[in-house]
Amino acid sequence: MSTAFGFTLNAVDGMARTGVISTPRGEIRTPAFMPVGTAATVKAMMPESVKATGADILLGNTYHLMLRPTAERIDRLGGLHKFMNWDGPILTDSGGFQVMSLADLRKLTEHGVTFRSHVDGSKHELTPERSMEIQRLLGSDIVMCFDECPALPATDDRVAESMRLSMRWAARSKEAFGDRPGHALFGIQQGGVTQHLRAESAEALTAIGFDGYAVGGLAVGEGQEAMFGVLDYAPAMLPHDKPRYLMGVGKPDDIVGAVKRGIDMMDCVLPSRSGRTGQAWTRRGQVNIKNARHQDDPRPLDEDCTCPACRSYSRAYLHHVFRTGEMISGMLLTWHNLHYYQELMSGMRTAIAQNRFAEFETAFHALRAEGDIEPI
Repeated sequence: MSTAFGFTLNAVDGMARTGVISTPRGEIRTPAFMPVGTAATVKAMMPESVKATGADILLGNTYHLMLRPTAERIDRLGGLHKFMNWDGPILTDSGGFQVMSLADLRKLTEHGVTFRSHVDGSKHELTPERSMEIQRLLGSDIVMCFDECPALPATDDRVAESMRLSMRWAARSKEAFGDRPGHALFGIQQGGVTQHLRAESAEALTAIGFDGYAVGGLAVGEGQEAMFGVLDYAPAMLPHDKPRYLMGVGKPDDIVGAVKRGIDMMDCVLPSRSGRTGQAWTRRGQVNIKNARHQDDPRPLDEDCTCPACRSYSRAYLHHVFRTGEMISGMLLTWHNLHYYQELMSGMRTAIAQNRFAEFETAFHALRAEGDIEPI
């Protein structure tokens, strides 16, 4: 196993890419979907269950973990990997998005952001230096630069101002990160949906130099068409020989569209959140297990799926345990959703390696267009 961080690009099909990210804690096959373990847990899942779905890497959250139980406590207890019993790679986000979306009384300056916790109202400050410190205490394998992420829609002037602040923070993040062999620091491209701002951001990040690059500031209200419009050019602005990470995306068709446009890594709470609310993602689209049509249906969610929910339980059972509020409902549906997402990634990796991604994409959309199978 490698003791250094690295990225090997194995095949390219159009703009779609497949490769391997090497870390001291294991390899990450790309394109990769990262389940989200916001508070040091992927909700409704044991770590070994997450690994059984095929996940190579998890995402942890700086903002939530700094508030509870605190990064200092996790460090004293041996770091995030030991704390949550996950021995594979972990990427932590910088906290910038959550400060924007969750925190109260946010005050933004050149130095950083002061805010009050959404949990208990306590006052905190996040700066590029503090974000790097927190992620070091957590022991993250992949660390994200601290950035500012304005909600869209926003004026070009607001987006430009925010992007340039994020680029200054990126330079401070790089300096504060220092020399940490085996750990990686990713820069985050900003610029909203404006091409020349994206180009300016990419140029600034490349000049600083990072181990990987994220396309940030999307999936914040702009819609899929606008997001794909940005992805038609933004990934190609970033270094070809480094991983490209699209933050906070998304639905299966978002993921396929992002990979088509050159993205290597993604994360989203959707598969676990959907599982807890009775929504299952399948090859034929979304299934709402709470609907009455499932109450007498003896078939699995997906007859071709090998996850525990499909292998051992009927739609009728899954409908019953959701309707009665049993915990096993969220557990089984989350497992199924994460399994489906990882199968989707595996299918794309194979298709890219065989130079048939266009064929894969066509079949993916055709099956979803057919819709869910009718009850018997």
